[in-house]
Amino acid sequence: MNFRISILALFISFGLSAQITSPEIDVLVEKTMKTFDVPGIAVAIVKDGKVIHSKGYGVKSILTKQKVDENTLFGIASNSKAFTAAALAILADEGKLNWDDKVKKHIPEFKMYNEYVTDEFTIRDLLTHRSGLGLGAGDLMIWPDGHDFTPKDIINNIQYLKPVSAFRTKYDYDNLLYVIAGEVIERVSGKSWAEFVETRIMKPLEMNNSVGTWSRLKDTTNSIVPHVPIDGKLKVVTRYKSRIMDAAGGIYSSVNDLSKWMMVQMNKGKYGDNQQLFSAKQHAEMWTPQTLQPNRSVAPYNTLFRAYGLGWQLQDIKGKLQVSHTGGLEGIVTQTIMIPELQLGIVVLTNQQSGAAFNAISNTIKDSYLGVQNEDWVAKYSKQMQASVSEADKVTGEVWTAVTKNKLDKKLKIDNTKLIGTYADNWLGEITISEKKGKLLFTSKRSPKLSGEIFFYKDNTYAVKWFNRYFDADAFMFITFDTLGNATNIKMKPISPLTDFSYDFQDLDFNRIK
Repeated sequence: MNFRISILALFISFGLSAQITSPEIDVLVEKTMKTFDVPGIAVAIVKDGKVIHSKGYGVKSILTKQKVDENTLFGIASNSKAFTAAALAILADEGKLNWDDKVKKHIPEFKMYNEYVTDEFTIRDLLTHRSGLGLGAGDLMIWPDGHDFTPKDIINNIQYLKPVSAFRTKYDYDNLLYVIAGEVIERVSGKSWAEFVETRIMKPLEMNNSVGTWSRLKDTTNSIVPHVPIDGKLKVVTRYKSRIMDAAGGIYSSVNDLSKWMMVQMNKGKYGDNQQLFSAKQHAEMWTPQTLQPNRSVAPYNTLFRAYGLGWQLQDIKGKLQVSHTGGLEGIVTQTIMIPELQLGIVVLTNQQSGAAFNAISNTIKDSYLGVQNEDWVAKYSKQMQASVSEADKVTGEVWTAVTKNKLDKKLKIDNTKLIGTYADNWLGEITISEKKGKLLFTSKRSPKLSGEIFFYKDNTYAVKWFNRYFDADAFMFITFDTLGNATNIKMKPISPLTDFSYDFQDLDFNRIK
């Protein structure tokens, strides 16, 4: 153990103030990058209105080896949601909308799964993950990149998604309703979401390097590329560039710029010479619990409540409010944390998709300010991650072993012609199942990257292996056959328990049309 960290642990064990220093953070981040195979990380700490640490580590790309610095731009993904909430707060301050305006007031064609929910759905509901829809419902309209869906498609198609709980009774994280919130901002302000955020939030705060979406970035030289481990080896993958997800996760920013964002948040909307980005009233609204979440009170933070506000996760840790959010794109995960009572802000940005990495760093930093007994979060998360990956590999391994056995079983006769055809889902659209050169293929018309090879698994269940291996989202296909043995309906679900929730195959319901 590094000597300085040993001293830190000693002070904490006796309950004395021993806040982590920049050299100790350097050691922590290097250890984290090595443990979780993360090429580049940037970390900033804001304390009492000042930036006391802001630094980049590692490289932007394993191909170019260019160094990360404090101004390097990362896709912050769902940390963008708080900017959407702030944009609506600004419009509320100006009297142009209210949190409890019905969505239909601003988007007349808006329609949910039943008439009551449609009529009662408010702007507040767009931001609070309590719609009744399931986790990540409909995300296959925004994920993976390369599709042709637009925000107008989201507004039209969300009515076809089926609820899994009663309206406003349960927390289930969503992205699509934030896309619709972005449309509200555009219709009320006359500016695109990205333009509004850049001009009304980033410019006043002098977040000079940040943009609302990748395509608006004029100089891309100081930006990371995403990395994903594929078959045990880290690889650069294609950057997500679609504009559809801007209001849910489009922003590119740096730790230097996000430090300014955290300071205005902890200062209740004030910045500069007593200028106000949004009012204290709206600030309080955004940090007020809106939707309760399941809670487990465990050491060392002994959390008593967890909730979602407007664009922010809210919970207590060691008796103090924590305001935070995370964000994830393929090959990029990020985190922002604030403990306002301590005037403490932490931001961790990474160019690999291991959430364990940012949690290990942020937990270690905040522990030093909370006086929490020192814990090796890197080792703890590494052990947890290895266990969960091992379990997931066991599940997927059994499936593909069975598939291989079926392929080698010469007595097993599968008539693939019974599956060949065109099928349609109400919101994802058409897929085709075809046979080429002896291979059974799955192809999505509107999201072409969703293409792969189909294999017989057992009974009426098949498995599709996507050609794009960095999806890490192979899926079961459950086939319904008619009395003549022809496939008439296809339902799906992910094979691995670690599949990202945005691959919401379970929400699909394909019926044969050809």
